Amino acid sequence: MLSGMRVIGLTGGIATGKSSVAGFFEHLGIPVIDADQLARDAVLPGSASLNKIAALFGSEVIADDGTLHRKYLGSLIFSDPEKRRKLEEILHPAIRQLAEVRIAEEAEAGHNRLIYMAPLLIEAGATDRVDTVWVVTVRPEIQIERLMARDGISREQAEQMIASQMPLAEKERYGSVVIDNSGTETETMRILEEVWAIETGSGNE
Repeated sequence: MLSGMRVIGLTGGIATGKSSVAGFFEHLGIPVIDADQLARDAVLPGSASLNKIAALFGSEVIADDGTLHRKYLGSLIFSDPEKRRKLEEILHPAIRQLAEVRIAEEAEAGHNRLIYMAPLLIEAGATDRVDTVWVVTVRPEIQIERLMARDGISREQAEQMIASQMPLAEKERYGSVVIDNSGTETETMRILEEVWAIETGSGNE
């Protein structure tokens, strides 16, 4: 990481409330870099990454409007680990480069901390991009209920989606800070205030 810049990697499972937690820090004026947004930026029309993906998987992966045809690409790599690996070889360096640019910009703006929110931070082997890992977690039953409510899906579908991811209990082992978001918004706010007070030594940036 850049000298003087502390990058906090924020991760967690599906429907654990990562965005809400990130929003708390954003409200404090702490910059938040969203890895999912960087992944979208990396394949904008005309980008080198999009051209590489088209060369590898065929022109059908580019939609009529010039954007990446995500659904079609997803169908190609869904059950093919080798194709997924090749896609990641294109995307991960591009995302890393975009992240480094954004981090440098925030450092130049005078910030000494930022949040790097990445759902797959651990799975992508990207923990070396951050100085510390904070994991947002919830109790299993609450995760199922929130996912069902958020996506309007059945319990069985929710359980399948959760089962396809790294278990929360395993993710928690990577976290120097584990944020339990199982309670009310007020309870989570209190946890985050305590976490930030410890992080900064005073609770203020």
